[in-house]
Amino acid sequence: MGLPVAETSAPRLAPRTWSVGALLMAVADALAARFSACVVQGELSGVTRAASGHCYFTLKDAEGAQASVRCAMFRRAASLLDFVPRDGQQVELRGRLAVYEPRGEMQLVVESMRPLGAGSLYEQFLRLKAKLEAEGLFGAGRKRELPALATSVGIVTSLAGAVLHDVVTTLARRAPQVRLIIYPSLVQGPEAPAALLAALAAATQRNEVDLLIVARGGGSIEDLWAFNDERVVRAVAAMPMPVISGVGHETDVTLTDFAADVRAPTPTAAAELAVPARDELLADLDDTARRLRTLLRHRLESQGQRLDRMALKLARPAQALARARQQLQALDHRLARSLGRALDPKPAALRRQADRLRTAVARSMSARSARLDTLQARLTALDPAQVLGRGYAFVLDAQSRPVVSARGVQPGQALALQWHDGSVRARVEPDGGTVTGRDRTD
Repeated sequence: MGLPVAETSAPRLAPRTWSVGALLMAVADALAARFSACVVQGELSGVTRAASGHCYFTLKDAEGAQASVRCAMFRRAASLLDFVPRDGQQVELRGRLAVYEPRGEMQLVVESMRPLGAGSLYEQFLRLKAKLEAEGLFGAGRKRELPALATSVGIVTSLAGAVLHDVVTTLARRAPQVRLIIYPSLVQGPEAPAALLAALAAATQRNEVDLLIVARGGGSIEDLWAFNDERVVRAVAAMPMPVISGVGHETDVTLTDFAADVRAPTPTAAAELAVPARDELLADLDDTARRLRTLLRHRLESQGQRLDRMALKLARPAQALARARQQLQALDHRLARSLGRALDPKPAALRRQADRLRTAVARSMSARSARLDTLQARLTALDPAQVLGRGYAFVLDAQSRPVVSARGVQPGQALALQWHDGSVRARVEPDGGTVTGRDRTD
């Protein structure tokens, strides 16, 4: 029997304590050592390009697995691309795995990219777009103009999120007098198409708005897919009122954009297109009123000057006739004196010629005098006093202005009636036009 052997054990080492930065650095080193150069295929989603020139996106599994990796393609590599990456594209990436330490996220730093073909969602998008386009659903002839002054605007969007707040705030700022009606709906996920159809059906059935805004914020092609649903697209095209599509950001495109009457780059822009700013309308009204006042003043001044000229012309014929008569008489006297002085020492033949000339002048003077008498008689016939002598009367208001129509008098109004031999003051009785005489003056 041997000696008992004492039990011995190796000392246990305490686990190393890492700082966050050191741990991430170690993971980054391990990834760099194992995946310093790798090639991966997948489908692009959420592609954005920063002002710096860097590209950021997510690469999804092309086989439909629930797997994705964040990717960054810096400006130098992005500048070498010979195509524009877009959501739904199948691509092959070459790069290296790294850790983005500020967020502790693994990402693929892409050095090169080449397209492999469109992703499944984008292929569905193109096929459905071609089908509906061939049916004429997106034709320009189907587009309707937006109402110039909408009094009520409908909004189809989610009650959650910032889109509804942005649209309502913009509409309230630009046109607080416009009535807003919200048709709430889901805008993302598998149940969103049915919810959108229900909201559009409610807006159609109630028919209470002048135009409709369909709005949603930006997102990937998956996030916006409800607005590519064929049923939703057809429903938007069949709406009885004009529709503005404000889905996504400016770079996002959905089939709803093509079916709507107007596409806006953002939900806020859709609200701005829906209604004109009230301040601009009020400014236009003020300008129009100012121009109308100016035109009216000029017209009144022009008509007043025309009336003055006509009044002057009415007074001038009698004066002209009197001056002409005086001139003829003066010429007759001058001619008689001149002939008498010139013919006294001349022979009888000259005296006979003088007699004939005097006779001719007398006949001419007689004819002209007769014409003057005729014109005088015609002018006298136009004298208003002659009209009054035939039994007519003038009606004047308190300011001695002619009253030419019964519609121009009011009950209780003071009037003056002028005959050829005198005038009478009167007042209109309230029974609808009876005139009662007062205070006759001769």
